[in-house]
Amino acid sequence: MSTSNDDSKLTYKEVKKKRIWEAKIARKWIITILLFVIIGLIIGGMSIYNYIDKGLSPVDPDNNEIIEVEIPLGTSTEGIASILEEKDIINNSLIFRLYVKFKNESGFQAGEYLLAQNMELDKIIETLKTGKILVDPLYTITIPEGFTVEQIAARLDKETPINEEEFLDKMQDREYIQSLMGRYPTILGEDILQDEIRYPLEGYLYAITYPVYQEDLTIDDVVNMMLTETSNQLQPFMSQIEASEFNVHEAITMASLLEREAGSKEDRKMISGVFYNRLEDGMKLQTDPTALYAHGEHKERVLYSDLEIESPYNTYYITGLPIGPIANFHQNSMEAALNPEEHEYLYFVASYEGEVYYAETFAEHEQNIQEYRPPKD
Repeated sequence: MSTSNDDSKLTYKEVKKKRIWEAKIARKWIITILLFVIIGLIIGGMSIYNYIDKGLSPVDPDNNEIIEVEIPLGTSTEGIASILEEKDIINNSLIFRLYVKFKNESGFQAGEYLLAQNMELDKIIETLKTGKILVDPLYTITIPEGFTVEQIAARLDKETPINEEEFLDKMQDREYIQSLMGRYPTILGEDILQDEIRYPLEGYLYAITYPVYQEDLTIDDVVNMMLTETSNQLQPFMSQIEASEFNVHEAITMASLLEREAGSKEDRKMISGVFYNRLEDGMKLQTDPTALYAHGEHKERVLYSDLEIESPYNTYYITGLPIGPIANFHQNSMEAALNPEEHEYLYFVASYEGEVYYAETFAEHEQNIQEYRPPKD
């Protein structure tokens, strides 16, 4: 057994004593290092806690001085957070964004707001959704549920400086659509660029009333405003969509069918259940609004000739969902699209008064038609 030159001059007891002394020194160093590591972890944990706590707290609880904050059209949640931080309304834009996501908040509106440094995050969020606006909008754009791109274009032409034909041309500009896909990758996927898609943004322009504060409104302003709203409205559903059998495009497509087929939240869920049952059984959906959309012109009644139109939108012609949405949607329709009522019904018919009747067999369905929706003379 070899030893160092120094140890060779020592007796066995002296070497043993030296080794014990060295071990004690080593233990002291190890304990000291561990203490520093533990203290570091504690300080780090406290720092993280303080970081989060500060981000969730008002900037100055005692300062109620009013600050004017402008949220431009089409501003994303990330953009809103940055504006609020720059205006010293919140302490931390990242914490604000995470808090908004955690609470599934959406529906922030463009406008000029009166905010203060003593406001809690919940109050700020509520104000940005329904709070007092400092400046009245120049005008508002109301887009009803179930509107198509063509109906939206006509509404914009009537209520804004935007020209109907120019808007529709933009809606078919593939290069422009691809630029939007880069801006909104969460909601706009490759499905919208399929060759037989009529308008890539059909179904993606959200139904709501939009306040407008600028005089020089452009098509891009309007489209960004609507896509931002759609993105905000879809946010609470994204995890559910990812866990479902649909992608975002298919979920919006299903929601658009329910939007056009049913007026009430209850019927949307019931009809969603019918569609799910038919899809599971390999049956065609055979929903009239898709035949009307495939026709390409607005009609009050569906004719038998409409049901035979060879179109990827016509669910009397194709099996499964249509190639894309046929209208925009409301949150209730998306909720129904992802949470269908469980039952055994495969058919439904609406009376002339709007009451919906369901059936499990075709014979029962025909009986409902004769009783509740007989052919008009």
